[in-house]
Amino acid sequence: MTTITCTYTGDGTTELVHGPTGEKIFTDLPPDNGGQGRKFSPTDLLASAFASCVLTIMGKMASARGEKLDGAQVAIDKIMAQNPRRVGEFVLQITFPPHFTEEQKQFYATAIKACPVHQSLRVDSKVTVHIL
Repeated sequence: MTTITCTYTGDGTTELVHGPTGEKIFTDLPPDNGGQGRKFSPTDLLASAFASCVLTIMGKMASARGEKLDGAQVAIDKIMAQNPRRVGEFVLQITFPPHFTEEQKQFYATAIKACPVHQSLRVDSKVTVHIL
């Protein structure tokens, strides 16, 4: 278990502290929800967690196969939905190293559904993937 402590610091912002390491992340309300957008919003962190999770799982897969994944990227967009306000869709664009074959790309794309963040999303959350 990992404890993360979140403190409201005023003006729509929070400070999160990772218990085991003391690392900090700060958030702000996004402009489309009455904030100033000076930092990541909480839903930005959700999208970031999803992208990071996918690449982390892919990295484990690559290590097990003795392959190099260095330089792979996930660009993720979050599309907000209303009633209730939530992330309604994530659009991932995955860019693999240039030496990857189509077969390798498809193999590593299976990491998306294996990612614990993806598994934690609502069933009706849409996930669109573009592989480059």
